This record gives sequence, C-alpha cells and structure tokens, in this order.
Amino acid sequence: MPAYVIFIKNKTTDPEELKTYGQKAAGARGDHQITPLAFYGALEVLEGDAAEGVVLLQFPDKAAARAWYDSPAYQDAKQHRLKGADYRVILAEGLGG
Repeated sequence: MPAYVIFIKNKTTDPEELKTYGQKAAGARGDHQITPLAFYGALEVLEGDAAEGVVLLQFPDKAAARAWYDSPAYQDAKQHRLKGADYRVILAEGLGG
C-alpha cells in the first residue's frame, strides 16, 4: 500500500541553510521511487496553525519511504533542514488497493 511523507514548514529561520537543504535533498532522491504530489504550492489552512509550506511525497510503501528518509544522503540533507526551519514531518500509510 502506498505511503506518504508530509513535510509541514512552520517557520524559516535560516534561508541559506534551506537553500543547501533543497540542493542536497534533490540529490538524495537517487533511485528511490518518489512521486511529489504537492510541493510548496498555494495553501489554505482550514484549521490549526498557519504553515509556510507543505510538501507531500508518495512512495510505493512504508518501507520505501523509510529507506529514502533513513538513507545517508537524505540524513546529510536533513541536517540543513533542521538548521534552516522548523518543520513537522509525518509518515502516513495510505489505503490498500
């Protein structure tokens, strides 16, 4: 069943670190099967706190999502995200076919 990694950017603290994160995260894609479904497009908060941006990535399954997230290349990129902004990151399983 598909799985989704959802990034919710709450607040940018260092734009240069986020720029580096973007470059490294793109390189961390490698051979991982990732389908971007939303990528910092227009958003409307219907409930809860405002967000600066949202990314929604689809993976074939939870194991594939974890393999990407836990990969050395993404973990290197992640260090820049942590320095550059306050995010929430959620892994959600989708519905089976």
